[in-house]
Amino acid sequence: MDTIVPEALLRRLDVPGPRYTSYPTADRFGEAFGPAEYRQALRQRAEGSTVGGTPPLSLYIHIPFCESVCYYCACNKIITKHHERSTEYLDALDAEIALHVKELGKGQTVSQLHFGGGSPTFLTDEEISRLMATLRDAFKIVAGAEISIEVDPRTATPERLRSLAAIGFNRISFGIQDFDADVQEAVHRVQSYDSVRDLVIAARANGFESINADLIYGLPKQTPESFARTIQQIAELRPDRIALYAYAHLPTRFKPQRRIAAEDLPPGEHRIKMLGGAIAGFIAAGYTYIGMDHFALPGDALSAARRQGRLHRNFQGYSTQPDCDLIALGVSSIGRMGATYSQNAKTLPEYYESIAKGEFPIVRGLALTRDDLLRRAVIMAIMCQGRVEYESIELAHLIKFPEHFAAELEDLKPFAEGGLVEIANDSIQITAMGWYYVRGVAAVFDKHLRASGNRERFSRII
Repeated sequence: MDTIVPEALLRRLDVPGPRYTSYPTADRFGEAFGPAEYRQALRQRAEGSTVGGTPPLSLYIHIPFCESVCYYCACNKIITKHHERSTEYLDALDAEIALHVKELGKGQTVSQLHFGGGSPTFLTDEEISRLMATLRDAFKIVAGAEISIEVDPRTATPERLRSLAAIGFNRISFGIQDFDADVQEAVHRVQSYDSVRDLVIAARANGFESINADLIYGLPKQTPESFARTIQQIAELRPDRIALYAYAHLPTRFKPQRRIAAEDLPPGEHRIKMLGGAIAGFIAAGYTYIGMDHFALPGDALSAARRQGRLHRNFQGYSTQPDCDLIALGVSSIGRMGATYSQNAKTLPEYYESIAKGEFPIVRGLALTRDDLLRRAVIMAIMCQGRVEYESIELAHLIKFPEHFAAELEDLKPFAEGGLVEIANDSIQITAMGWYYVRGVAAVFDKHLRASGNRERFSRII
């Protein structure tokens, strides 16, 4: 199968590496950062609001419940058919939101809001409306805000999408993964092409501004030929955005993956053919390659941001929203406030216990050092713009780039020789080919990864 990237290059780049939804990465978070430190970060934002104003917030709400388990899943989820469990969870979310209002005051502006999971559509329309009402009462959601939700196509209907649009959602993401029947059986996620097509049509009819489709390659029973058919079907559906993820088989860490037979997984050379074929297929279908594993139609806001150098990156991936504080609500969710990162308790009992005590459910986090902030700026410039201008980094962080990063620039030379980056006296530029390995280029500037050398805890770049 022809690819737009040489197969030999893809094979050489197939190593583990961070996804850099943050820097430092979440494995660097520690228990020394807890509720008191998080409260202080909130107060610093509140003080900034009274002095000269602050940029709008982003909100992430994690809904952990799912009716059935997908064997590939590595998300924090709770498998249950007992929908009454959502009542207690919504009560806890109300209380967690109130804790934030107590520190920030009412009416902090919000320009981006995302419901993730789990399966957010495990909640009924009435429950989602209740939660949205609480959020609208606590925060000021600005006109034109991105309000998105992840939807399980197996449990959604066109009528459901009409209700979600009426509630205020304007962006929607469908977890598709693969259309092949054998693959769906192997991962315990059966959903027909026709049912997904009907949902995409309904989403357009109900005015959703952006439709996203999630795919995974490297799943059991997948072949380059079967995945090529899925790519063609997705291109026919014409979602505005596509996220194409590599399956990471880590059964010792994620219990559901133990139900996947290792002998059913495609070999490395097939994974590479799948990725190459997907890249070629989507580009041939008119999609823009955004970076890493994201594609978008040329008219989509993400493509425009990519062209104009306005692309940003947060815990949900690539975004058109400017770099901003992120309040993460719900079990296990990860947020950012000022120069800090934080994560909520990973289990419901822990989460509920903290909320019952009137405490933020933060169990770990990180206060970034000056060096962290410097390297974050470099890594995000690589990940989002594909270019680092030395002067802008030097002025913001009071360093001399070639001297401060002498070792890193030396380590980049093989990348330059391979045609992945261009190193000039005043900048680093990712080439068109280098975008497919942008995580690997960014990793050169990761001080923690350089010190440990341990990449195995991360997913493979290809």
